[in-house]
Amino acid sequence: MTDISYQTQTHEAEASLGDYFALLKPRVMSLVVFTALVGLLAAPVSVHPVVAFASILFVAIGAGASGALNMWWDADIDGVMKRTAKRPIPAGKVTPDEAKVLGFALSGMSVMMLGLSANLLAAGLLAFTIFFYAVIYSMWLKRSTPQNIVIGGAAGAFPPVIGWVIATGSMSVEAWLMFALIFMWTPPHFWALALFMKSDYDDAGVPMLTVTHGRKATRVHILAYTVLLVILALATAFTAIGGPVYLTVSIVLNALFLKGAFDIWRRTEADAEYDGYRVEKAFFKLSLLYLFLHFGAILVEATLPAAWGMWA
Repeated sequence: MTDISYQTQTHEAEASLGDYFALLKPRVMSLVVFTALVGLLAAPVSVHPVVAFASILFVAIGAGASGALNMWWDADIDGVMKRTAKRPIPAGKVTPDEAKVLGFALSGMSVMMLGLSANLLAAGLLAFTIFFYAVIYSMWLKRSTPQNIVIGGAAGAFPPVIGWVIATGSMSVEAWLMFALIFMWTPPHFWALALFMKSDYDDAGVPMLTVTHGRKATRVHILAYTVLLVILALATAFTAIGGPVYLTVSIVLNALFLKGAFDIWRRTEADAEYDGYRVEKAFFKLSLLYLFLHFGAILVEATLPAAWGMWA
């Protein structure tokens, strides 16, 4: 980790449970849980409810462990960026060592328990995901290349694959299609955030695309990746995890998403400054809904036949 020279508030009071929970990045954890659960339920093999609950719980703990390790390593730049300055470590509520110990402890526990509750392949994938996010992305890619979020996005794309492997004990094309959906969604999602967060990444010295290639180039990249994402998302409708519900949802969402990316591409910085980055912020919010509803549609396609058979 780089030398920590940032200023934090004095660590006067004992940290609350909420402060430690914040280290786990609960918002990110909720997305991990949801996509892993969809992967599990979309698999062609049923899983006992108790096994499924325990397995998803351990995946969630593993995601939280990744978050704690990321906050430990990034404590210096978190203290510089406005978006992250109130996180537990730069705010002086939790020490870096406490976050590190928590992250390593939860990592070991989650991987071991997932191996016991599900299978060793799922546990191995969880271990690799934690390693990828904490080491490959946080410690290496984030501070060394503008492709940080492109390659690093793989860490967030593994949960549905893990869910699938929990159920089947093996991998398949369908699991990797869900992986690809998240992987291709991640860059435009984060680049839109980088556009309206303005100088945060510059101040922290993080080589985000907006810093290394400029904001105009970032807008072009958002459109290019969105076009590729739209093709992938619509094509998924014609695979085993797709169907009419997914296709309908995907057509609507991708039309909106493509329009949003096009609007971002044709704007100048003067336009964005004038309206407070309204279009970029709207695109970012839509991106959250985009991923949630696509995976929600996959979940419906997976569970609707069983539900229909129950009531028929």
